[in-house]
Amino acid sequence: MLIPVIMCGGSGTRLWPMSRHLYPKQLLTVDSEKTLLQNTAQRIKGLKGVKKSVVVCNKDHRFMVAEQLHSSGFEDFIIISEPEGKNTAPAIAAASFYGMTIEEDPIILALPADHIIKDIKKFQDTILKGLEAVEKGYLVTFGITPKKPETGYGYIKKGEVILEKEGDKVFKVEKFVEKPDLKTAEEYLKSGDFLWNSGIFMFKASSYLEELKTYAPEMYEKVKEAFDKAKKETDFIFLDEESFKSCPSNSIDYAVMEHTKKAVVVPMDLEWSDIGSWSSIWEILDKDENGNVLVGDVLAYDVKNSYIKSEHKLTAVVGLEDIIVVTTKDVVLVAPKERAQDVKKLVMMLEEQKREETKTHTVVYRPWGSYETLEKQDRFQVKRIVVKPGAKLSLQRHYHRSEHWIIVKGTGKVTRDNEEFLLSENQYIFLPVTAIHRIENPGKIPLEFIEVQVGSYLEEDDIVRFEDVYGRVDKEKK
Repeated sequence: MLIPVIMCGGSGTRLWPMSRHLYPKQLLTVDSEKTLLQNTAQRIKGLKGVKKSVVVCNKDHRFMVAEQLHSSGFEDFIIISEPEGKNTAPAIAAASFYGMTIEEDPIILALPADHIIKDIKKFQDTILKGLEAVEKGYLVTFGITPKKPETGYGYIKKGEVILEKEGDKVFKVEKFVEKPDLKTAEEYLKSGDFLWNSGIFMFKASSYLEELKTYAPEMYEKVKEAFDKAKKETDFIFLDEESFKSCPSNSIDYAVMEHTKKAVVVPMDLEWSDIGSWSSIWEILDKDENGNVLVGDVLAYDVKNSYIKSEHKLTAVVGLEDIIVVTTKDVVLVAPKERAQDVKKLVMMLEEQKREETKTHTVVYRPWGSYETLEKQDRFQVKRIVVKPGAKLSLQRHYHRSEHWIIVKGTGKVTRDNEEFLLSENQYIFLPVTAIHRIENPGKIPLEFIEVQVGSYLEEDDIVRFEDVYGRVDKEKK
C-alpha cells in the first residue's frame, strides 16, 4: 500500500504579501485556476497502489485545507493537525505512525504541497522507479535534473549506482549540499554529478521510523507520544498539543537523510519549481513580448522582464526593468527581481513590529466562510461577512461591544438570547452587549451581511463561546 503524505505546513514568507501566516502559499493559485495544494493532490490521483492519502498541516489551516481538497474532488484523505509547525521530520513521522495503523508497513511518499510539476505522467512514472529500492529498505529521495546553475536550491551529489533497470539508475547519496553561490552552481551543473534537492521522499514507514529513532530519538519519542494521545475525528487527527510542542523541530534532511547509510536518490528529469520566491513565479509563467508577467488590473509602459501583480486596484508602472511589484488591499511590495529572496527579511522586520499584515489578509477565512474589515476606528469597526450555505457561526457573547447586522444578500437565521429571527435582504437586527447570539445560513446561496461593531474593545478575543459545530475552543478567533 502506498500512502502519499502531502506536507502542507509553512507560511511561504518569500511570497508575502500574498502568502501570510493564516493563508500560506500552498493555498494560493499561481499557474492555474487550482491552488498549489489542489494541484499536488491531482498529481497523486491514479498513482498505482494508493488507497488513502494524508495531509499534514497547521491547526489554523485545517478547515481551508479540507475545503480545498473536497472542492477539487479529492475525497479519500485524512488531515493530521499539528498544534504548531515543527518542520518536515516530525510531520512525516506522524504520518508514518498513522500509516502503520491501517497497514502493517505501508510505503510513505512524502511530498511538499508547494511544487509545480506539469507532466503528471512522467512524475508518476519516476515515483514508481523508486519502489524496488524502497522494498530493499532504502530511504529514497528524488533529485531534479538541473537545467541551469541555480543558487536557490540545495543539491544532492550522486554516488555509486546501487540499482539499474532498463537504463534507469538509482544512486547512493554521496552527500547533501547547501544552496551554493553562482560559481559553485555552475561547477555542479558542468560535472553532471549533482541534482537539485526536490524535498520528495519515499520509504517504508518502518524504515523511516527506525532511522529517526536512531538519529533523532527524542523527536521519535515525542511524535509517538503525540500520536498515541491524539484525538481522532472523521477527517482529522489532532496531535496531542503538550507532547508535540515539546518535540524538537528539524527537517527530514538534517534529522535523518544526512546521517543514514540508507539514503539513495532517483533522478527526476522534468520541469519542476518549488515556488520559493516571486522571481521563481516569474520564471515559470508565460510572458508578453517585453518579458513581463502582468496579473490583474495592471497598466505598464516601457516595462521589461518584470512581474507586476495587482489584487485590488489599478497598478500603473513606468520605466521598470527586472522589478517585482505586488499590490494587495493593504500592502504594496516593490523589489528588484534579484533581491526576491530578501522578502523574507522584510517579513521578519514586520513580525518584530507585530504588524498584522504578516498574519492575515483583509479577508480572513473561517470554517463557516469569511469576513473582511472595511473600516476600523477607535470605537467602531465595519465588516463584510459571508456565510456559506448550511454553515453557522458559534453561539457567543461579547462583553465590550454591541453589533448591528444588516443583511445584503441571502437569508439569515439569527438567534438573540431566547428569540429567533429569519432575516432577508435589507433587514436589520441589533445585538446589545452581552446578548447571546448566532447567525446561520439556511439557504442555498451565500449569506452576506454588514456588521457594525461599537464599543470600547473591538478585538477578536472578546468572545465567549457556548457552542460551536467546528470544535473550536473558547476564546479562539471567530
